[in-house]
Amino acid sequence: MSSPARNAAASATDSTSTTFPRRPLVYPVLAALSALPSLSSDIYLPAFPDVTGTFTTTAVVVQLTLTSCLIGMALGQLAVGPLSDRLGRRRPLLAGMLLYTAASIACALAPTAGALVGLRFVQGVAGAAGIVIARAIIRDLYEGVKIAQVFSTLMLISGVAPVVAPLLGAQLLHVTGWRGIFGALAVLGLALVAAIAFGLPETLPAAARRTRGIGMPQMRSLLADRVFVGCLIAAGGAFGAFFAYLAASPFVLQDVYGASPQTYALLFGLNAAGMVATGQLNGRIVLRLFPVHAVVTAGRGLLLLASLAMLALATGLLGHPGLPAVCAVLFVLVSGLGLLIGNANALAMNRTAHAAGAASALLGSSSFLVGALVSPLAGLTDSAVPMALIQSLAAALALTCFTVLTRGGHHAREPK
Repeated sequence: MSSPARNAAASATDSTSTTFPRRPLVYPVLAALSALPSLSSDIYLPAFPDVTGTFTTTAVVVQLTLTSCLIGMALGQLAVGPLSDRLGRRRPLLAGMLLYTAASIACALAPTAGALVGLRFVQGVAGAAGIVIARAIIRDLYEGVKIAQVFSTLMLISGVAPVVAPLLGAQLLHVTGWRGIFGALAVLGLALVAAIAFGLPETLPAAARRTRGIGMPQMRSLLADRVFVGCLIAAGGAFGAFFAYLAASPFVLQDVYGASPQTYALLFGLNAAGMVATGQLNGRIVLRLFPVHAVVTAGRGLLLLASLAMLALATGLLGHPGLPAVCAVLFVLVSGLGLLIGNANALAMNRTAHAAGAASALLGSSSFLVGALVSPLAGLTDSAVPMALIQSLAAALALTCFTVLTRGGHHAREPK
């Protein structure tokens, strides 16, 4: 982007930041959009047996409805993010939420399992607009440490949503069937359309928009920025460790270490609370004392140490201390993510005033693709070793790449 365009974007950011507190719906809308991935993918998990029975199909086919949604979210971000750099944030966001509402209604009326798989892909693509544009809006409004603080605040929603979504779905099943759950998602989509239309201002003025090219030129420019790539890998490593935990922990804690379903639910909730707590501590205290880059580096080291400790427990190098030790290590590992995900995203987005939508697309789609890759690998054997090995490799790769690629390059973009 030319220098005048960059100045226009900076001026627009400053101006929008001053009016942001007068827009009471902005934070709730961004919070709802942050929760949308978990709500879309997890709220109907308790209804899987009902879906199987309705269509007289197999669990594998029903599982594809989840996979197709995640793939749609990953691919949709790559398209919508750069598009929002050219058209502004409101129009693509409104269009995406309208399509999300329509797709949710169609899912509720799906006549076959195959149709549901295809419609879930459309729902994922549409929902991607909310995920990717929410991050771009934060970049439009803020810069520097403030971005990390806002991301940390929204992590409260992102951390709680995976826990709350299945519980909410289970409660809905008391009064409706699985089709009613998709009806509830349609109502949520319609509410977001109304909130965006009446409470969310355009945060990217016309003077700061891309006028030529959609997607590839901006992404090539971002991928040529070694600091951005280092932050991208740091965030990807954190998500890799997290998705390995999500995919394998039900089996590892219950079947390998003997936790009951009730105990597992309690432990899962405690770990989620730990991640939310560190995220809030990060936004309110840590970033006032330490640079964002230093916090990410420390968090990377903590994740690597916890992952190696989990690997030592899983392979028997530290003996077989049982469930309490495993739970303690997993709590440290998951809680440490609260220092990583928001801050790594903030460092990356802080370099991208010229292409916030494209940057958000790369960050978001990579996390979903990493999740789709590691989730099946985490359960390859009847032990905790695959999960711990994936977490250790992800943490080591992320720490190494982040340290090497961002060395000496973050100071110009990170305020004191």
